[in-house]
Amino acid sequence: MVSYVNALLYGVGGLVVAGMALLVALQERLVYVPVLPGLTKSYPITPARLRLPYEDVWLQSSDGVRLHAWFIKLFPDCRGPTLLFFQENAGNIAHRLDMVRIMLQRLQCNVFMLSYRGYGASDGFPSQHGITKDAQAALDHLSQRTDIDTSRIVVFGRSLGGAVGAVVTKNNPDKVAALILENTFTSILDLAGVLFPFLKWFIGSSGAKGPKVLNFLVRSPWNTIDVVGEIKQPILFISGLQDEMIPPSQMQMLYAKAAARNRQCVLVEFPDGMHMDTWHSGGDRYWRTVKEFLLQHASERNESSKSDTGASCSSQKHFVRRSCHFPRPAAKMQKKKYVKYPLVYNSFLRHLTQLTTSFTIREDFNHEITLFRFAKQLPVKDAI
Repeated sequence: MVSYVNALLYGVGGLVVAGMALLVALQERLVYVPVLPGLTKSYPITPARLRLPYEDVWLQSSDGVRLHAWFIKLFPDCRGPTLLFFQENAGNIAHRLDMVRIMLQRLQCNVFMLSYRGYGASDGFPSQHGITKDAQAALDHLSQRTDIDTSRIVVFGRSLGGAVGAVVTKNNPDKVAALILENTFTSILDLAGVLFPFLKWFIGSSGAKGPKVLNFLVRSPWNTIDVVGEIKQPILFISGLQDEMIPPSQMQMLYAKAAARNRQCVLVEFPDGMHMDTWHSGGDRYWRTVKEFLLQHASERNESSKSDTGASCSSQKHFVRRSCHFPRPAAKMQKKKYVKYPLVYNSFLRHLTQLTTSFTIREDFNHEITLFRFAKQLPVKDAI
């Protein structure tokens, strides 16, 4: 009888060890998803498809990795705020062009979109150490340009991009005017306990319960909760309260940690905002919030320069006038449940490419371009 019990214990122990080893070996594939299932690594469209004037920028990180980026300007002489945008985890920068297009119009700004290593047209393989170098290379490039107002560079990071943006903002207080964080996690360690509940007793940040014996195995911890407490620049926290991937409580924790030392912090919550569509569901209030933050913390050095030609984006006309119609998303989830298991998470990403809503952009000459905006509206019960 004892031998059977021992065999059972050894078998269970072996499965646990094998499972942990698998998670350790494949953690980069869980943390970083540069290619959505069913799609290719290349860009499906470019800003030219939306008639946005842009520049292909090729950079080299400090460790020699070749990086690609798009610099989209509202018009050539625009010297308004420049947003250094760091994207979410899944997909590439082309999947964010619909949002960036509206951002240009509503905020009267320039947008620099970086492809992390391993994403889009950039070389290499993603890691926390590497992506941090990529973000620094992008900021260094912007700070050396002569066609923008380098005193008005604002970092904008969403989800994973928020963790990236927090690090580069902390490391460059003289180059970054302000930081915007949207639906960002406190750390990958904490997020692992949400996505994989069986790990929460073995992995987590300093405030988590349990022995946390697996923390040292995590190669990309992204401890945003520790970073925000050291940032001196103004920070705008944007939180979608219907976020189905990252608990809104983590955004509240980030705000509390930052506000304890930095009085220039503000948290704005959007009741209908989900992980990827807060900018859409937030409507006018969302863009008004961001614009007011930029006006307060990234205004022009010399107010009298507003009368100068090319001094600000708002003083010029757009190259192409467009009108957009955005249908409201399909029926919303009744009660958000977080994706908690690996199979559910993978299924969630797989269905992400299928559950899309389309919208049409009508140009002045009635040309129609149909894009697909990824909508994370998959209930857990449908993913299993």
